[in-house]
Amino acid sequence: MEAFEKWESEIRGYSRTYPTVFASASNARQVDEAGRSYVDFFGGAGVLNFGHNNERMKRAMIEFLEADGVAHSLDMATTTKRDFLERFGQTILEPRGMTHKMQFMGPTGSNAVEAALKLARRVTGRRNVVAFSHGFHGMTLGSLACTANDFFRQAAGVPLDYVEREPFDTAPGGGVQAIDDYRAQLDDPSSGRIPPAAFIVEVIQAEGGVNVASAEWLQAVQKLAHDVGALFIIDDIQVGCGRTGSYFGFDGLGLDPDIVCLAKGIGGYGTPLAMNLVKPEHDAHWAPGEHTGTFRGQGLSFVAGTVALSYFDDDELMNDVARKGDIMRVALQGLADEFPDRDFDVRGRGMIQALDVGDGGIAKKAVAYCFEHGMLIGACGSGGRVLKLIPPLTTPDDDLQEGLDTLSSAVRASA
Repeated sequence: MEAFEKWESEIRGYSRTYPTVFASASNARQVDEAGRSYVDFFGGAGVLNFGHNNERMKRAMIEFLEADGVAHSLDMATTTKRDFLERFGQTILEPRGMTHKMQFMGPTGSNAVEAALKLARRVTGRRNVVAFSHGFHGMTLGSLACTANDFFRQAAGVPLDYVEREPFDTAPGGGVQAIDDYRAQLDDPSSGRIPPAAFIVEVIQAEGGVNVASAEWLQAVQKLAHDVGALFIIDDIQVGCGRTGSYFGFDGLGLDPDIVCLAKGIGGYGTPLAMNLVKPEHDAHWAPGEHTGTFRGQGLSFVAGTVALSYFDDDELMNDVARKGDIMRVALQGLADEFPDRDFDVRGRGMIQALDVGDGGIAKKAVAYCFEHGMLIGACGSGGRVLKLIPPLTTPDDDLQEGLDTLSSAVRASA
């Protein structure tokens, strides 16, 4: 680790949690330069839905490179972008009756959120946006203003304005009644509250602690947004692309978002890509080139992302995600039941599952134990007290069980 300590910025974080030098990776495993193999329940923070070095994607990317495909094109038209657009439309949008346009921007989720906020303000002529407690939407100033975590916000060094914070569904003071109360304030001309440009929400708050919103609450937020002329934005960056057992985290919840923010898993292989799905009537408010970016969808990501979409031609993968999600949930609940006095909480959907151990110290010890015993997992939520499981969707059963067994031992040793 000497070179990293000598040359790399103090800002590095994950390399401190996993203090080794990784040399190779395949599906749900990473191997360090000493030859030790680790089961990966971290999955690139939700990027590696289809595993490390997915063979189908690798073959397609190699063929693309050998054919001198267009690797960088800004937002020019290329054959690889056309393949992705057509495949995404046919596989994801049309079956859902969605007519959203696809907007590409700089290849991070934070940039996707920035673009969504800009457009919402342009469409409505308003400034304020409603975001929710415990939410995470990115690290650039606009998205950071919507992010709730104080540690991240304090690093901004400037005021993070034009965002109102309301309690998330599962947070203290949250629920449908809180949305009704907010509606009453907007209806009252003497309340001092004015309608916002948008409501931005995660259906499952991944970094916030795997907090799962109810369909009833999400529908109430959406209805309020539309009733007051605001846009309803879903940040599906970490729980989209099949993570919950369907392509979108909001599938089956009776929602019709104006904008959907996607990144992480849509590049398929781990190559960077971000995209917003925007209803045509809102997209029409953009002027050409008004939100730019040097890397607005690069060739390798389109190639791998198109292959990733082939996993959704049938229900095989999503059925397997549901099955593995049940295995994960049962294992975590059994672990929670071993400690009835601790009030451990299990929550999640599909293959994003979590164990809230109620104490950041316990979670930190468990993460360190897992690493020492050949497993990668991260903590999240308030005070880092939630152990979050986001392994690749393609994780083999043996690796999944090994990871769950290691985690169980870790919690027992740490609690």
